[in-house]
Amino acid sequence: MEKPQNRLKELAVLFLRLGCTSFGGPAVHIAMMRDEVVDKLKWMSEEQFLDMIGVTNLIPGPNSTEMAIHIGQERAGWKGLLTAGFCFIMPAVIITGIIAWFYKQYGTLPQAQPYIYGIKPAVIAVILGAIYPLLKKSLKTIELGLIGILALVLSLLGYNEIFIMFGAGIIAVGITAFRNNNVAKFFLPLLIVPASTKGLLAMTNTRLFFTFLKIGAILYGSGYVLFAFLDSELVQTGFLRRQQLVDAIAVGQFTPGPVFSSVTFVGYQISGFKGALLSTIGIFLPSFLFVAILSPLLLKLRNSKVFSSFLDAVNVASVAIIIAVCYAIGKEGITDWRTILIAVLSLVLAFTFRKLNSAWIILSGALAGYMLSLI
Repeated sequence: MEKPQNRLKELAVLFLRLGCTSFGGPAVHIAMMRDEVVDKLKWMSEEQFLDMIGVTNLIPGPNSTEMAIHIGQERAGWKGLLTAGFCFIMPAVIITGIIAWFYKQYGTLPQAQPYIYGIKPAVIAVILGAIYPLLKKSLKTIELGLIGILALVLSLLGYNEIFIMFGAGIIAVGITAFRNNNVAKFFLPLLIVPASTKGLLAMTNTRLFFTFLKIGAILYGSGYVLFAFLDSELVQTGFLRRQQLVDAIAVGQFTPGPVFSSVTFVGYQISGFKGALLSTIGIFLPSFLFVAILSPLLLKLRNSKVFSSFLDAVNVASVAIIIAVCYAIGKEGITDWRTILIAVLSLVLAFTFRKLNSAWIILSGALAGYMLSLI
């Protein structure tokens, strides 16, 4: 029988390697994991892996990170859970932390500005390209389309994204419950709607930690929804500049591993090393807890029509919120013919070459920004 220590070592080696080489977003990360644990290492069957993906889609937080945690738990229990998750996250966090330090030292100098100038329109194209498949997949019914439009309007009007997402879910649950003559279930999601603390306190390290803990505990949908939360919680409250948010998105594309490592960059800009550490722990901690505690229950919950309708509506609202953030970034970043040109060319790249790593699009935008600034 294989020793537990050997399994932990195998997990550490595999996920450190994936953490250093997995560029391209959650879908690519998960495909790489499948190639390793199903095809090459034969740790599990295709059916087991698909079941894990199904459970992961029901849990808030970064999908690829949670898949790593799931695989670790399946392979070596709670020690495997911690080993796989930690090893997958750490390379991106360390790289992002180094970039955050350099950015704080040099990012506002004049010689860096031409490159940053071209990044913003490229980032918008990358986000729109990433969420387009999600939008097609999430619009299952006319009701979900109407909920998405309502969510977009409310987001553009400045309503809190937490209440938009959970409100969308509650509306969908209400429709489903009334259709099935089960009104009692309509009120269940109301119990989990979190209160917003935005604007109540100064940005202390404690509040920074709990802000990211809250986001990690409730964030459904694409990882890009994270940036909508950051816009609402930090940019609109004045703790972070929108340019810093855009640069955080760019850093998330350039680094391997989970895009959520962008919070390391954000935390460092706000409160140095301690802010980076607390932000990173806060955003990833819920994923470990959810996988460890809730995963056995969630496959059963997904079979519930009420719960499924709630998740479907939250996913639609998530896409709407991302679009609203793109609009806000676009108002500030697409201001002349140069940025319009960069945005159009970046959109062409994002939608024409679907398999192109998004980091290349952002790099192209940065170089175009530099070259056009010479004209």
